[in-house]
Amino acid sequence: MNESFTISLDGDIPVVAAAIHDGHRLSEDIARISALADSERFREEDPFTGRWTEISGNRIISHLSRFEFDLNRPPETAIYLVPSDAWGLQVWKYPPPAGILERTMVTYREFYRKIREGLARLVKRFGRIVIYDLHSYNYRRGGPAAPPDDPALNPEINIGTGTMNRDYWSPVVDRFMKDLRGFDFMGRTLDVRENIKFKGGYFPRWIHENFPSSCCCISIEVKKIFMDEWTGNPDKSMISGIGNALKATMPGVLNELSKQ
Repeated sequence: MNESFTISLDGDIPVVAAAIHDGHRLSEDIARISALADSERFREEDPFTGRWTEISGNRIISHLSRFEFDLNRPPETAIYLVPSDAWGLQVWKYPPPAGILERTMVTYREFYRKIREGLARLVKRFGRIVIYDLHSYNYRRGGPAAPPDDPALNPEINIGTGTMNRDYWSPVVDRFMKDLRGFDFMGRTLDVRENIKFKGGYFPRWIHENFPSSCCCISIEVKKIFMDEWTGNPDKSMISGIGNALKATMPGVLNELSKQ
């Protein structure tokens, strides 16, 4: 296994679970010139999302931090070079040398090469597949003592569909959201809305450009209700509950795929 990624795309169902922002590790070259504390990086990463990939035998997980490169941004902006690229954070002690940047981007390109090969195998085997593109997002940016951001603009689960042919994939996406909303989540239902906070990044866009009629990549952004975004402490029951909710959507998604 490449220590930078887990890319296991030989499962027995046409569903892939991906957590491309789960990672926290930096390569030695990048770590040496990084100006950020571990806690600063951790706050902007998507910790614990890798656990949700266990819902499928097809799994994609990045073990490298998005502060090494961001797999959800195109190659030309994948490395955060200035604070405006990274939520105002000063990422570097000094500008990274060109040689380090190029070595880093070799790994970025290797990731997408392997994803292309793996998805092509699954498409050949199943015809059509669905990718759960798993992320999380902060909603207490004012600080640990500040009130949470407006719930009207911050659903508990934001479904991003802005990079796909929404009409073509509507049976799959609509069934996914229906079942997710209908899940008994600790005695209540989840606030699931579409394209409110995010519409999807480069990873789903790349998939839809390369596999437009055979791969449906649903961007799933979970508000960090499952952890304290300032201390990093997880709520294990919430993490488990969200995983169960995602798993509960799979029979319906598979059923809709079988009809196409």
